[in-house]
Amino acid sequence: MVVDLVTGPSGMPLAEVRDALLAGPDGPDRRAATILWLLRMPQTLTGALVGACLGVSGLMMQTILANPLASPYTLGFSAAAGFGAALTILFGGALPVPQWVLVPAAAFASTLVACAIIYAIAHFRGASPEVLVLAGIAVLFFFQSLQSLLQFMASPEVLQQIVFWLFGSLLKASWTSVQVTGAILVLCLPFVLRDAWNLTALRLGDANAASLGLNVAALRRRSFGLVALLTAAAVSFTGTIGFVGLIAPHVGRALVGEDHRFGLPMAALMGAVILVSASVLGKLISPGAVIPVGIITAIAGIPMLMGVILTQGDKR
Repeated sequence: MVVDLVTGPSGMPLAEVRDALLAGPDGPDRRAATILWLLRMPQTLTGALVGACLGVSGLMMQTILANPLASPYTLGFSAAAGFGAALTILFGGALPVPQWVLVPAAAFASTLVACAIIYAIAHFRGASPEVLVLAGIAVLFFFQSLQSLLQFMASPEVLQQIVFWLFGSLLKASWTSVQVTGAILVLCLPFVLRDAWNLTALRLGDANAASLGLNVAALRRRSFGLVALLTAAAVSFTGTIGFVGLIAPHVGRALVGEDHRFGLPMAALMGAVILVSASVLGKLISPGAVIPVGIITAIAGIPMLMGVILTQGDKR
């Protein structure tokens, strides 16, 4: 996080960053205080919080779906958020509310709508991994098609805004994003950690977990709702950021094993580390025009994904 605060297009030296950090947001050097406390600090903290949300969501998804390649986007949550954001960017100008409020709110609400659709299907057809995945794929393609329709309807200027949001970037972060994302993460974590033992038992399979007295269907529905909230908090302000929720759980499991009492906090930590590292890398590669973190995580995540696939193949 310190490295992320130091790097950036303004070219502030380390000593100046240190002085501005110690002086606080009301320090005498207004330029340094503005850059550090109004721009870099919210971006860094938002990156850490979003990474933590995606890491925890990814581990829960891989557990409840019994699929090592599952992520928070498997069930179409990111596509729903992208549709909500695109809809607001395209038509939100007619409303007397600023876009910086409308876009995150619409993305958050659309993610919860996707959650409600899949939850309703699971309620009537059962909360098995197969039903959840098939319902998620249907929701994913539905919202992706609506995204494509809105992009086709948009003018070149509006289309550029939509595409930039879909890239996934921390440049839109603010203290509001820190407060909202942090609040949702703090509210969800106690419920997530309460089910840590149950999630560990679920790794043994549905039959073994049920033999231990676990209500597997209720656990899946409960975990599914928490994943939806955490993913909505993550994508509402930054856009869609891929591979963090897929890779962070595997790194966490490699470090602490399968016990979710330790795996969930480690997945959160690894998600934060991965996303903040991607932010640093994006600034170093192109200092003048910061590369969105969504692009960095996608490029870096592909070889890591191939490694996971090969590892799972060896286990078979």
